[in-house]
Amino acid sequence: MQQRLFPLPHALAAVAVLACSAMGVSAQSLGLSNYQVTGNYALATLGGLGLEASAVTFARDRNSLFFVGDEGKGIVEISLAGATLGSMAFNWAGTASTNNDAEGLTYLGNGQFVVVDERPQRAYQFSYQAGGTVALGSTPYATISNYAPANIGIEGISYDARDGSFVTVKQDSDGNVARGPQEVRAGQMTFAQGGGSTSIPVLFDANLLGLASLSDVQTLSSVDRFFGTTAADNLLILSLDSKMLVEATRSGQIVSSLSIAGLTNQAIEGVTIDNLGNIYLVAEDSGTPNSRLFVLTTPVPEPETWAMMMGGLALLGWRARRRRG
Repeated sequence: MQQRLFPLPHALAAVAVLACSAMGVSAQSLGLSNYQVTGNYALATLGGLGLEASAVTFARDRNSLFFVGDEGKGIVEISLAGATLGSMAFNWAGTASTNNDAEGLTYLGNGQFVVVDERPQRAYQFSYQAGGTVALGSTPYATISNYAPANIGIEGISYDARDGSFVTVKQDSDGNVARGPQEVRAGQMTFAQGGGSTSIPVLFDANLLGLASLSDVQTLSSVDRFFGTTAADNLLILSLDSKMLVEATRSGQIVSSLSIAGLTNQAIEGVTIDNLGNIYLVAEDSGTPNSRLFVLTTPVPEPETWAMMMGGLALLGWRARRRRG
């Protein structure tokens, strides 16, 4: 009797799914409950520029991280283990900013960044030059929303390279309608001198998340294993007050979550993720000598996992040769 064989591409996909399952990872979700802290690094103070780390972003083409502090003194490039690689100062003259409150940061590629001033909800686009200074008052910008300025404004921004769109989170509501509710927004922004155009409507009712605050957001389209899957549309959202990381769909459904309550007493305000799915958190100094970088990863595959993968691939090769024969 002739043995029925699965088509080779389908079988390869089955082996990949099996291997991902054995490694505790999935092509459908981050599976946040599988993550563990594998790195904890002090960030250099750099004369105050490296204090109060409030936002972080991954630069894939540099294989490094960049962070800003909510004192708004500048941007710092660090290695994936927290070593300082360079920095650039911010000059806020001419912005009419009241607190220079840099709370959101995202990388566009090619050395281009967007930083958000929380209270006026204004996003500035600039080019990074190590050792230089960027004059934000003459930098192209866009306004995310027009609520009255308050310390519950835009806390996070993330760029989606698939279509050039952005996702933002507004921290909270204090009951004053003029200052707006807690929000998740998504859409397009055009940056221009004197203010560009914005079409970035509310994505879903943020109350669905059940979080006391929204502190940062990261799109997951940059995670390699999510390419071509629905999981690429998911969002990674950080809540300082709830001490939680949640993975949510763009309709507000929570897919996975992780408590970070026992991680540190410092205020964790920034999150980003690299192409391999490793998560990076930054925490303000909060009375301690340094801000910190925390690295969260999924467990490394055990030797038997690799053996299973290689065995499966060998079996597929044998079947393919037999079928050709």
